[in-house]
Amino acid sequence: MALKIGILTSTRADFGIYIPFLRKLLSDNFFEMEVIAFGTHLSKKNGYTINEIAQQGFEIRHRIQTAPEGDTPKNISEAIGHTITKFANFWQYSDYDLVFALGDRYEMFAAVSAASPFNIKIAHLHGGETTLGAIDNAYRHSISLMSQYVFVSTEEYKKRAIAIMQQPEKVFNVGALSVDNLKKTELFSKTEFLERFDIDLNQPTILSTFHPETISLEKNKDYITELLKAFDVLKKSYQIVLTMPNADTMGLMVRNEITKYAKEKKKIILVESFGMRGYLSCMKYSSFLLGNTSSGFVEASVFPKWVINLGDRQKGRILSKNIFSIPITESKILETVKIIENSTLPKNMNIYGDGNSAEKIIRVLKNIYK
Repeated sequence: MALKIGILTSTRADFGIYIPFLRKLLSDNFFEMEVIAFGTHLSKKNGYTINEIAQQGFEIRHRIQTAPEGDTPKNISEAIGHTITKFANFWQYSDYDLVFALGDRYEMFAAVSAASPFNIKIAHLHGGETTLGAIDNAYRHSISLMSQYVFVSTEEYKKRAIAIMQQPEKVFNVGALSVDNLKKTELFSKTEFLERFDIDLNQPTILSTFHPETISLEKNKDYITELLKAFDVLKKSYQIVLTMPNADTMGLMVRNEITKYAKEKKKIILVESFGMRGYLSCMKYSSFLLGNTSSGFVEASVFPKWVINLGDRQKGRILSKNIFSIPITESKILETVKIIENSTLPKNMNIYGDGNSAEKIIRVLKNIYK
């Protein structure tokens, strides 16, 4: 009888990371897999990214409406409670042998919290990491504590996950699935990218994603103001491709400010979601990354690409030599761009595995459940 695996996915970001693992599960008769889609996947204003799951050839067995109505602390708190209630109804009728949760989102925390009274076994991907500028840090470590197994991407994160769980035999360093994506996905050429997204990557390009800091809420308006002032200068030399922020506290404020700023500016290009292949292709041809997304730490180290990491949202992650971590001020951003433009990019930045993470996870599961 096949091992029944549930896959929790709530955003475009976690789904893109999952893809190589999902393909391995589907191709192996040892497993039966079901995708459980919730969160912003089912939100029209966030791009209804559930379509990307279907486009990748995966059946969506379960769709659970949990997206927040707004971006205030009250909205997010209510969304956590709403997600717990929805998943309480879902878990009571489920019969999974193991359920995978990835990352640190509040809705992922809520889904896993609802599973705990039912003694549903959870496997946590990307445990042990730290992001001190986001409340997600607490959610990530909580998910690990509620999990039966934790899979991490580096030895340093393994040590931290063991300190949290106090069960070293249940923590496995398998590397990052994002490296599998980069090693095994055929990315778009510049011509294909232009045809698909109407964006010419022959032009000097900055790839930017900026999420609100969910610890220092009162500073986010100042932060986005400083970033847009820097864009005003940078757009004279670069086109700026902006992927939209997560559904976090004050995420709508950031989204609205960016949308308002981008109007009638040809060199400011807004993208709701590229999908994994499109996003990695854009990163490949970009001059550098500017923002505060976790992809600036993992994927960018593999290419490698220069990264200007803004503020404290990702504070606590491992900083490789391609990353400049700076305060969110116009002057500091422009100063750092000048440094990058006059520097040689270091090589061999990858500390996140050899691109075989999915296979390693499969081996661990078979050793446990054989």
